[in-house]
Amino acid sequence: MLQTTEFALLRRVATEQAENRAPSLTAAVVRGGDVLWAGGRGQVDGAAPTVDTQYRIGSITKTFIAVLVLRLRDEGLLDLNDSLDKHLAGTSFGHLTIAQLLSHTGGLTSESPGSWWERSVGGDWPALLDHLDEDVLKHRAGERFHYSNVGYGVLGKLVAELRGMSWLDALATEVLAPLEMSRTTPMPEAPHALGWAVHPYADVLLPEPTPDAGAMAPAGQLWSTVTDLARWVRFVAGDSGTVLHADTVEEMRTPQTVEDGPAWTSGYGLGFQTWRDGGRRFAGHGGSMPGFLASVVVDPATTTGALALANSTAGVGVSTLSFDMIKLLDDYEPALPGEWRPLNDVDADLLALTGQWFWGPMPFVLRLLPDGWVDVRPATGSGRGSRFRPAGAPETWVGLDGYYAGETLRLHRHADGSASHLDLATFIFTRTPYDPKAPIPGGLDERGWRPGD
Repeated sequence: MLQTTEFALLRRVATEQAENRAPSLTAAVVRGGDVLWAGGRGQVDGAAPTVDTQYRIGSITKTFIAVLVLRLRDEGLLDLNDSLDKHLAGTSFGHLTIAQLLSHTGGLTSESPGSWWERSVGGDWPALLDHLDEDVLKHRAGERFHYSNVGYGVLGKLVAELRGMSWLDALATEVLAPLEMSRTTPMPEAPHALGWAVHPYADVLLPEPTPDAGAMAPAGQLWSTVTDLARWVRFVAGDSGTVLHADTVEEMRTPQTVEDGPAWTSGYGLGFQTWRDGGRRFAGHGGSMPGFLASVVVDPATTTGALALANSTAGVGVSTLSFDMIKLLDDYEPALPGEWRPLNDVDADLLALTGQWFWGPMPFVLRLLPDGWVDVRPATGSGRGSRFRPAGAPETWVGLDGYYAGETLRLHRHADGSASHLDLATFIFTRTPYDPKAPIPGGLDERGWRPGD
């Protein structure tokens, strides 16, 4: 990176650490598969924090739980519309769906009843369940966004039930090992930072407890490092390796609910927080536990992301810092567009389908994409359009985004093998406007096209 870029990033981190009195603060920016810059300020055990220093990451833990749940969905072991009761009986809120728990839209209470769970030794699942009576439902299911740590404690138990092992064992086997995140652990392992509260009116510290949260651990137990979270930034951006299909990660990033009403600057997907800022959409998650603050933010469109970790209970704007580092990087060294390259392999029959098609009198254009994908959208560039990927059956595709997401596109041929029409969710697309040789719904006037009266 340019020295000016590195200095701008270091200055931003140094300013955050000094002005907000963080005992230590470490951060990094990531683009593509590379950590472009990492730096830290303050001290841990008498030295500057490194990329291998562990910090508690709080609610970023929820993103890992969500990935385990989506893996179960992709394997066909559950459906996101399933009620909780179908897989985990015995709660007073078994009517809530798994999707509602993932997106914090079930109306479940924010904190577990009893003592402040983040500073208390947690009990096991039966102990937690004993406290979750009918009063834990604070809103009608689906009514609004209401952040629920309890919901993710429940999801952790759901994972354990369906996997036949603890959620931590499932996480280690299914996610951490494949992604080589060996320094992400449930309890701290040296070198690690200590959690501190900073006095609001004096430069003195108070140590914070870091107990095992028990059944509530899926809501915020994990510890991690800059190196490991940089790999998680790449994951959130879509570089998901063998853990999840990139389309599933995109589904998780898609907002399910809006947190701040008409302004729509923050929302929540399936385990990821989502934000809109400056015409761009970001995804990731923040984390807060007594003694620690953490943030992961990614722009999936550019794969540029940032992370920040601090060992302070409050006052350090790690999320704002992450956004600012992304903006600094994009201002000083914007990502270059990828090189255009011709396709390596092209199916001649598929190539013959490219070009103009008509929905009634309206022209659309079908373009060929890599791996047999196609793009269909209005020739004018505005209106309903989507990308489609092969669906398995010959000459059949499924929509990935836009209006036709999830809908099926099929090619129909004449008896002689020539292309007749495309059928997209009952809409018929033909090579000429209202082709009389195609099965146009409602039929066509036998007089055909003619001048106005």
